[in-house]
Amino acid sequence: MPFHVELTDFITIGLLVLLEAALSADNALVLAVLVLPLPATHQKRALRYGIVGALAFRVAVLTFAAYLIQWGWVKLAGATYLLFLPMRHFWPHPEAAPRHKPRPPTSLLGLSPFWSTVVRVELTDVVFAIDSILVAIAMSRKIWVIVTGGALGIIMMRVLIGKLLGIVRRYPAIVDGAYVIVAWVGIKLFIEYLHAIRVLSWEIPRWLSITIVLVLFALSGLYAKKVEER
Repeated sequence: MPFHVELTDFITIGLLVLLEAALSADNALVLAVLVLPLPATHQKRALRYGIVGALAFRVAVLTFAAYLIQWGWVKLAGATYLLFLPMRHFWPHPEAAPRHKPRPPTSLLGLSPFWSTVVRVELTDVVFAIDSILVAIAMSRKIWVIVTGGALGIIMMRVLIGKLLGIVRRYPAIVDGAYVIVAWVGIKLFIEYLHAIRVLSWEIPRWLSITIVLVLFALSGLYAKKVEER
């Protein structure tokens, strides 16, 4: 089919950007938590590589989108990892290490801490990207429309992550609340997996999930301010 552009394509791209932002509200916080252990300058670089990897993943997935629906195990793996993160964070620290200070990133497959973090960001984005890609495919069959909308949405999420990291640097104790939110996202993914394999007949509404994230984030902010005042 020859390449052609229609006005509705640009409307679809705008909608995809908004949908990507809505679907990625809690995802951005999880990715921000993943890069926290790195120095501030390395955090930006890790997220930059994450954007490139996220785009490459979306383009690759679009070539075999018909099989995407079979990837229920990806959500199970993602839920397991996201539940592990807060467990590791709240596990008793040495007395000299404040709990709200992120632990140094562990090495993954023999990689340096920086590249281990980049790999974790990429794998986490794989889990989160599935819903966004399914929505995009349902809205348009044009690859360039889906990729453009997804790219702009990812850039928007990167800006949001930068804002979140700024808040964390201002109020370090908010990290505790962030890990509580990560735990909630892991629980949500696990419930979505059970729904996908028909163990559960219901799933968590998107509006409820976002509301819980916002409430937890607000409570985290109040907690961090109290710690700061002390």
